[in-house]
This record gives sequence, C-alpha cells and structure tokens, in this order.
Amino acid sequence: MANRSPKIDEPNTNIATIASVHSVDQPRRIAVLIPCYNEGLTIAHVVRQFRAQLPAADIYVFDNNSTDSTVVEAEAAGAIVARETRQGKGYVVQSMFQQVDADVYVIVDGDGTYPASEVHKLLAPVLEGDADMVIGSRLHSHSQSQFHPLNRFGNRLFLRILSGSFKVKITDLLSGYRAFSRSFVKSVPLFGGGFETETELTIKALQRGYRIVEVPVDLGVRPEGSFSKIRIGHDGFRILNMFLALFRDYKPLTFFGAVGLFLVLLGVLAVVLEFFQIGVLRPLPAALLAAVLVIAGLLGITIGLVLHTNVRRSQELDHQLRVLMDEMRYQIKQELEKKRSE
Repeated sequence: MANRSPKIDEPNTNIATIASVHSVDQPRRIAVLIPCYNEGLTIAHVVRQFRAQLPAADIYVFDNNSTDSTVVEAEAAGAIVARETRQGKGYVVQSMFQQVDADVYVIVDGDGTYPASEVHKLLAPVLEGDADMVIGSRLHSHSQSQFHPLNRFGNRLFLRILSGSFKVKITDLLSGYRAFSRSFVKSVPLFGGGFETETELTIKALQRGYRIVEVPVDLGVRPEGSFSKIRIGHDGFRILNMFLALFRDYKPLTFFGAVGLFLVLLGVLAVVLEFFQIGVLRPLPAALLAAVLVIAGLLGITIGLVLHTNVRRSQELDHQLRVLMDEMRYQIKQELEKKRSE
C-alpha cells in the first residue's frame, strides 16, 4: 500500500470511488501519457517498457515540435502519436488532459529516467479509490535516485516555499511521474505553459481538496547523448512566478494583508524616525508620505479581505458542483445496474 502520510485535506466527497458510466464489470481504462520534445533516443524504449507493464493500456506520445526521430520511433513502438504545436510542457499536458479519454491516467517523461516497473504502485491508490493524484517521489526517504545536485537543491528550495506558503509537506514537488483519477484530470484547469505545470498541478490539487499520495520511485540517469530540456534560470523563474500567482489567487488575505501591513508599518516608521531625528513632526514631507503609505496599506488589507471572501465562495461552489457530479454518476450507475438485472 502507498505511503499515506502526505495525504492532504481529504475531501468530504469520495469521487474516486464513484463508478463511471461504464458497467461495473468492465475493466478500468488506463492511459499512459508521454510528453516529448526531442526524445528520439529513448522514446521507443519507454513505450515498450510501459506496454510490457500495462498490456491493455493506451499509450499516447504527445510530440512538442521535435526535430529528431521522436515521432518515427514512437509510432514504430506502437504508441498513439499526437502533436502540440505550442512550445512548452504545460501546453502539452493541457492538450493531453483535454483530448485523451480514460478512467485513470499516468503521465511520465519520455527520457527513460522513470522506471516503468513502478507504475503499479502509482496506479494502486487511484484504482482503490484512495487518491486523486499519486506522485512518484524521487526524494522520498525510501528512494535511491540519481539526482543532479543543482536539481536537488532547486527542488528542495521550492518545497520549502510550498511548505511555508501553503502549510503542507510533500517530498517531491517537481516529479514528472504521476497518476490521476479521471475526475481530477477533467476538472482541474491548467494555465501554465512550461515546466511550472507540476507546481500548478500540486498546488491546485491541495487547494481544491483532492487527495494526494506519494510513493517512492528511483530516478535513473539519462543515456549518453540524451539531454535535459530544463533551463535552470528561466524555468526556475517561471516556477517561482507560478508560486506567487497561485499564492495570490488562493491565499489573497495573506498575500495582500502582508503587503498592506508592510506599508502601514513603513508609514508609521517614517513618522517615528523623523520625530526622533528633529524632535518635531512636520506636515511635509514625512507626514504626507506616512499618510499615503498607511492608506495604501489599509487598502491592501481591505482588498485581501474581499478577495478572501470571494475565494471561499468559489471553493463552496466548486464543492457543490462536485457533489452534484457525484450524485449524477451514482444515479447513472444505479440505472445501469437496474437494467442489467432486468
């Protein structure tokens, strides 16, 4: 059974256990999704490995403007090949989630560094109804991953930011090896276009109350001649920007309240410093500056309060919609079982 310690904020409704519109006797449809950009050296091996582990699964390779033999190799290995012309992993993930229809989804990089043999550990919590997203953690205490030191440092840095901002603890924020329930894939909106998509997936899962489970996986090394597409500075900035945007969207009172409080304190400090320096408080310029800063700070706190209320209302609406969807699935299931028994 998967390690359940990272499970966060289990929702009141157990969407994963509600049967889909398919008959309860039919097997669950599994789709393996592989985003690719110039992975001609490894993609055929990755496809064949997952075919050996999941013979009944549909394996999709989404090519992102590769200039090498990625498409040819993927087709020769028996994958279903699709194309996404917008450059960036996030856009590929958006297209995969929109276009592919299945009951359970597995997403894995096409560079051959993630072990296909571990896919059953990722699938089990979703198939058993215990998780909506399962993360294959490369930094789990039971993992023996071959990590580049700079990548390990960056991952741990962003984990600290996540823990401090959203008060949650997971061990691998940026893993490209994950499994999802259908309800998660079809209901979580994604907007990030690049390598920040894993950050967006994780934070939105946490804030929307989906259940997250981590299982340890061992990250391997790329074969000789295969190169990482991550640009440390550029992609690191995009991940940090995604953090700030989602923190603003999901924690507006904390975000705007902190900015507002800082401005208020700055305004008060300006007055206090002038008074202690010259022994008198002049109307200009310090007092005027202080007044502007205090007003701006109070306005920021007010904006945070208003947006916080809106976020809470949207979360309640999202919960109600999910309950309604659950009830519809349950009614469909009951009708199908009734017809089968007649």
